[in-house]
Amino acid sequence: MTIVSLFAGAGGLDLGLIRAGHKIIWANDIDQDSCNTYHKNIGGHIVCNDIADISPKEIPSSDVVVGGFPCQGFSLANLMRKPEDSRNVLYKYFYQLVEEKQPKYFIAENVRGILSLGKGEIIKQIVSDFENAGYNVNYSLFNMADFGVPQSRVRVIIAGTRKDLPQSLKFKFPVPTYDKADWISIGEALSNIPEPESNHNLMNHIYSKYKVTNRNFTGHRQTNPNKPSPTILARGNGKGGVCAIQHPKNHRRMSVRESALIQTFPMDFEFTGSMTSMYRQIGNAVPVLFAEKLGLQLNKLEEVLV
Repeated sequence: MTIVSLFAGAGGLDLGLIRAGHKIIWANDIDQDSCNTYHKNIGGHIVCNDIADISPKEIPSSDVVVGGFPCQGFSLANLMRKPEDSRNVLYKYFYQLVEEKQPKYFIAENVRGILSLGKGEIIKQIVSDFENAGYNVNYSLFNMADFGVPQSRVRVIIAGTRKDLPQSLKFKFPVPTYDKADWISIGEALSNIPEPESNHNLMNHIYSKYKVTNRNFTGHRQTNPNKPSPTILARGNGKGGVCAIQHPKNHRRMSVRESALIQTFPMDFEFTGSMTSMYRQIGNAVPVLFAEKLGLQLNKLEEVLV
């Protein structure tokens, strides 16, 4: 299927969809480093501009619109989150494009905090908006570890199917392929990765030298090598520091490359920008492997359409 991608970032979601056989015909992000990374690894169809400054008429029609609209206002980590947070309304640009272009499907990703924002009224409003735009809407929580990602990362997926499509063409969420006993651990995922100071030819294998401390709060907890990684974080706006997860040996922070591997980016995917920016791009991404699972669900619908 043809896909338009909003808030594409470095391209984790898009790369997974491409791996499933789909074609991204247009993508957008406002962050220059993310756009440079996307262009280098995925393609020149990324438009680096504020979505608020782009008319829907400039965006091609497609079978699917996807995007992880910025989630800072929705995040449980944002203790000041409020329904009127200006970052929360960015989803409306996603909604407006879907309303105008009427793709067969849309898929949106966000943090789980969106479900409790405004005591649940915000997710109700989002669903109502898309239903009024002509879509049957479903949403669900997913832990990426249930799909082979070596990371405990819980995210909400909101999906819509245009109402004029028959029931047989309704988008269905992927079914977990791993249970808790089978989860892939961070120790297993990084077992063959050499130390950054050793002789190696790995790209982006640099790491934050911030002192490792164990103070029992985000980014300052010991990493259990026998469990999936804690959630890979995106902290700061490119101007502040990073909050990288500790390596499974707990002797340092994970490197940019190691963080990318935990997000299931391929080894040859090269990030651009400062170290802080690269960490942030990775933390903002949808794990490539999970994105591919979403793409495979679209494949099943495409087979019926044909």
